[in-house]
Amino acid sequence: MQNYDVTIIGGGPAGLAAAISACQNGAKTLLIEREARLGGILKQCIHDGFGLVRFGEKLSGPEYAERFMDEVEKTDCEIRVLTFVTRIKRMNGGFAVTLVSRDGVQTVQSRTLVLATGCRERTAKQVAIHGTRPAGVFTAGTAQHFTNLLGELPAKKCVILGSGDIGLIMARRLTLEGAEVIGVYEAKSTPSGLTRNIHQCLHDYQIPLYLSHTVTRVFGQDRLEKVEISRVDESMTPIPGTEQIIDCDALILSVGLIPENELAETLGVSLSAATKGPICDGQLMSSQEGIFSCGNALHVNDLVDYVSESGELAGKNAALYRGQSRDWVDIHTGKELLYCVPQKLNLQADNSEIVLYFRSRDVLNDCRLTLTVDGKEVFAKKYRFLRPPEMERLTLDFSSYGIRKNSDIRLEIEVKDDD
Repeated sequence: MQNYDVTIIGGGPAGLAAAISACQNGAKTLLIEREARLGGILKQCIHDGFGLVRFGEKLSGPEYAERFMDEVEKTDCEIRVLTFVTRIKRMNGGFAVTLVSRDGVQTVQSRTLVLATGCRERTAKQVAIHGTRPAGVFTAGTAQHFTNLLGELPAKKCVILGSGDIGLIMARRLTLEGAEVIGVYEAKSTPSGLTRNIHQCLHDYQIPLYLSHTVTRVFGQDRLEKVEISRVDESMTPIPGTEQIIDCDALILSVGLIPENELAETLGVSLSAATKGPICDGQLMSSQEGIFSCGNALHVNDLVDYVSESGELAGKNAALYRGQSRDWVDIHTGKELLYCVPQKLNLQADNSEIVLYFRSRDVLNDCRLTLTVDGKEVFAKKYRFLRPPEMERLTLDFSSYGIRKNSDIRLEIEVKDDD
């Protein structure tokens, strides 16, 4: 049985960064990818905008991924593509990982694991769209795959449901390829994508955005023929009498992403109800010792630069992990916060600067983020505005706050009173 210090599952941007970091920290590393090529979803993201934070450049997805692929090839990391993980079992000194590839079934042993499995898209059935099951209903990622990798135009006249970033980008992409995008319909009262994508992908191409609208039914037998659009109320419930029928040959869904954590669940990793990813500490270690998580498997990021950042941190800490004891303290979040990652601090390890990622629950203006320890405010920062689609990042030195085992740590947002 082959032995490794770190086994990384997933060869997208998070997994690549984790592999490089683990090798740089002296670990014998195995990187497993189920597809034929590394790079994850970046392979089909031919638009630019990647790498602005990390490289100060506007790179396409393949260009961004290639920089990490070039770096990982300079290391002694063992890479296995077209390889699936079918079972992981904890054993003394680590984990037994069962792999299936063209070479057959093999089991390897690893001292630590890094879960970099990314995320998946919600489907039409997950957002309760009724009707028949015709061809022509795609997730935005599938439409992107058809257009950018296969060179096939999946629609001539389409409706896009959801204003997530991939949906916005596909609205522009399909328009450039000659398709008619009737409109982007969003059930929420505010857009779900980045502000820059709203402007660059919709406003610049005169593609209308309809807020507080959703698709309630699809029509068609062999191929989609039309969809029913309804207005929704504040609870996103369709309002009777507001239905309208729109002729189209495709419905493209951009209705949210879900971290891929089936493997994590089989290992008993505790998942967050808010992020749908593992609950972790500042080292990105999950509730199961020796199992680390990063990238979109941990929580859905809006910038790939932060995916790579968390991958580097997880890879480094997995390489350095030697079964150290840990003492977790919760970071409690206020009602105005959607979530914060990490959710816990390890008093035995998180004794230096920790990167915090957070999102607000609603659109907020003129607000103030505060961190209190045992009722004492130790950090505060003012924000002109916060939006749920735009993740915020902070680096805080928790070692200077006098945190103890029973400390009450609270991260909250204070909203300015309009009165």
